[in-house]
Amino acid sequence: MAEISKVIGLMSGTSLDGVDAGLIETDGEDVARPLASLTLPYGAETRAQLRAALDEARTVAEGAPVPQAIREAERTLTEAHVVAVEALLKKAGLTADRVALIGFHGQTILHRPERHWTWQIGDGALLARKTGIDVINDFRTADVKAGGQGAPLMPLYHAALARKARLPMPLALTNIGGVAQVTYISEDSVLAYDTGPGNAPIDDWMMRHKGVPVDRDGAFARSGKVDQAALEKMLNHAFFDRPPPKSLDRLDFGSEAVAGLSPEDGAATLAAFTAASLARAREHFPEPAATWIVSGGGRHNTFLMDQLKARVNAPVLTAEEAGWDGDGMEAEGFAYLAMRSKRGLPLSLPTTTGVRQPMTGGRYHRKA
Repeated sequence: MAEISKVIGLMSGTSLDGVDAGLIETDGEDVARPLASLTLPYGAETRAQLRAALDEARTVAEGAPVPQAIREAERTLTEAHVVAVEALLKKAGLTADRVALIGFHGQTILHRPERHWTWQIGDGALLARKTGIDVINDFRTADVKAGGQGAPLMPLYHAALARKARLPMPLALTNIGGVAQVTYISEDSVLAYDTGPGNAPIDDWMMRHKGVPVDRDGAFARSGKVDQAALEKMLNHAFFDRPPPKSLDRLDFGSEAVAGLSPEDGAATLAAFTAASLARAREHFPEPAATWIVSGGGRHNTFLMDQLKARVNAPVLTAEEAGWDGDGMEAEGFAYLAMRSKRGLPLSLPTTTGVRQPMTGGRYHRKA
């Protein structure tokens, strides 16, 4: 029987809003007990530095020297994760020697799986030295180099949670971060893929028009009206017709189609677009999902959630209503994947990323 250990997972998502940290006990297989979690929001300066790194990365050729601005963003990001680990240990009443491992996702600044290239910044060796805990990072590269999409990576953790849940199957577990994904779980299979934009276009729209990073509770979108013509134009994108597996970069969908709308109508239409693209994920399900469960920041946007509920013919629950931590779930998932990586177990499957065979991955950094 595999040893059960305390593992920390760290996630900095495509919404660029902060570090999610989760502590679980796990064996990397059937045992995954959440213990504590927290979110450390980024300040405006850090958020701007990371957004600049995203823009800079799109100009860098693969194999070219890394620009100094991206190196500096990586250092800032890693230091923020050190602070998050220290805060989580304090919250859990633990010292570093009680934790076996950290799963450190880092920040995706470019994702081009069709070119076998995915780029996450985050200095795993520095994080290990500063926290005094072994670190595993770089979870996606091996999958992408082997022909997979490198995303999504949460399905195996979702499946571990679903096995213990008393919910009608099949389940559709959705995470709405900067990009949205779905994991479809039945009694005998796991299928997953990115569905389209999540919060990223909405967040960028709000920053551009209102000077705030998010549409809190969806209140601004609710004050507007969905423009059906713009919505249909956005849904007429080749990505939605492609069969899974498929994945996206944060900047693959912008807001050009709503550029002529009022700020309120643009926010409403972008939120409806995220919901509609999630609903279109049903086209690739083997059979209809009996229940939808939503995690990630998008579940706080009540306008988006109402749009989703109106478009899927099934109950839609938040992660909390299912008994899970909707903010900490991805961080917990990378703790789970870190243990799987340490044990040489698969992180991805042909049905989740399109890789030819189950694929492990990750890079190990010892604390000293």
